Amino acid sequence: MSRIRVLVVDDSAFMRKIITDILATSSEIEVIGKAKNGQEAIEKVTQLRPDVVTMDMEMPVLDGLQALGYIMSECPTRVIMLTAAESKHGDLTMTAFQYGAVDFIQKPSGSISLDMEKISDDLIKKVLAAVHVDIHKLVFIEEKPIKKEKRVPIQKIRTKKIVIIGTSTGGPRALQQVIPLLPVDLRVPVLVVQHMPAGFTKSLAERLNSQSMLKVREAAEGDIIQTGTVLIAPGDFHMIVKQQKINGELREVIGLTKGDRVQGVRPSVDVLLESVAQIYGQNSIGVILTGMGCDGSDGIKKLKLAGGKVIAEDESTCVVYGMPRSVIEQKLADYILPIHKIAQSIMEIA
Repeated sequence: MSRIRVLVVDDSAFMRKIITDILATSSEIEVIGKAKNGQEAIEKVTQLRPDVVTMDMEMPVLDGLQALGYIMSECPTRVIMLTAAESKHGDLTMTAFQYGAVDFIQKPSGSISLDMEKISDDLIKKVLAAVHVDIHKLVFIEEKPIKKEKRVPIQKIRTKKIVIIGTSTGGPRALQQVIPLLPVDLRVPVLVVQHMPAGFTKSLAERLNSQSMLKVREAAEGDIIQTGTVLIAPGDFHMIVKQQKINGELREVIGLTKGDRVQGVRPSVDVLLESVAQIYGQNSIGVILTGMGCDGSDGIKKLKLAGGKVIAEDESTCVVYGMPRSVIEQKLADYILPIHKIAQSIMEIA
């Protein structure tokens, strides 16, 4: 089997070397070239036709986002963006997904990270996963921001139903094809777990909020779960549903914990689903979208045992058919649907 051919793009010679050295530890990967800016990256993508590109976000001459836009329109290639932790990069990363990036890696300590070995396993896993992505599934997503004044306020009623959405690789673009299609009068709350580091989930929530009739925001400890609101688990925190008395009344609220990583991730879809199954039982709707790995399948099993309904994204639209595959192969899915039919299905079940 031929090795995965990778182009490494970074303006720092040190970072190019350390990324190359990390990738070289995998017998399945071969670094075939390096580039020091976006302009050079475009030239080498055209010349070398790599399977995967790792692309730094901030570079001189032409930055990573500009290069990504050109590559995806003229010579579509699987691109993994490398980004620093600064808050501005959260929004840039969301734009990268819009342009067609497969995934992103957060450098552990800024543009020049001496401790890249911390994310070496993650980088290799994402390159190995990226090569299996159908490039035709990474088309540009046109955003359609709505005018805030068009949102019609609805009564925040108590509900015994809840929707849980879990996703990972390819999730930001999948969520853009689900959340904005949910109507303002949806009579169930929606909780989302997207595998992302701290800081990036806030940008994801803001981006989705600008396009949706429902209010979308990053969850906080103690948030009351109510209709008309989509809450996204903050990066590096497990999100659970718990009950507590508020003004003498027992209510369902959000809890955030720093518990151990589950299957290597925090937030974990499994952790949220387990807490939801205990409280909502048969009134739970679990939705598993594109993603690497199998997070969510154990929680879905518990939700099914409690009588809940399950939707899994069909392989035909998944960027990475990992998380849905795990649910489908265990025969846990009540509905297997392409991404563009999932919002409608949620409405019908709810």
